[in-house]
Amino acid sequence: MAGFRSAVLLAATLAMGLSAGLFFAFSCSVMPGLGKADDRTFVETMQRINVAILNGWFMLVFLGALALTVLAALLQFRGGDRRLLPWLIAAAVLYTVVLVVTGAVNVPLNDQLAAAGSLDRIPDLAAVRETFESSWVGWNTVRTVAATAGFGCLLAALVTGARSAL
Repeated sequence: MAGFRSAVLLAATLAMGLSAGLFFAFSCSVMPGLGKADDRTFVETMQRINVAILNGWFMLVFLGALALTVLAALLQFRGGDRRLLPWLIAAAVLYTVVLVVTGAVNVPLNDQLAAAGSLDRIPDLAAVRETFESSWVGWNTVRTVAATAGFGCLLAALVTGARSAL
């Protein structure tokens, strides 16, 4: 059972790290790069990204990070090293922030951008961009910080578990 607990914790850490990395990549490269693009390029690219990201691999990692973290906490609670629990609970809470922000802010903004329609039918690309960009970027920063902090908590849990095994 200890091997299974470790595997779940490792998988949770990997999934959360991948999610944190995705949000970080948007924060430090994708959005700053698009920020320098013209309105048409910005809107078109974000519309395409928002469609492309909805795939099985993304959803597995995005939702799996929380599911695996909660499972890791339950497994530790039921017979593992309880010293890991504060780290696991903190990671789950931080990643819940990511999911809440995504569902409450970023996805509705993505939906508004999609609802603007085809580029040829949008009369004012600058207005569409203006209602989307700064809010989306700001809340993505919140997701980046929360996911990265959650990843750090899972790394701390791994280190704590490894130290107790020595």
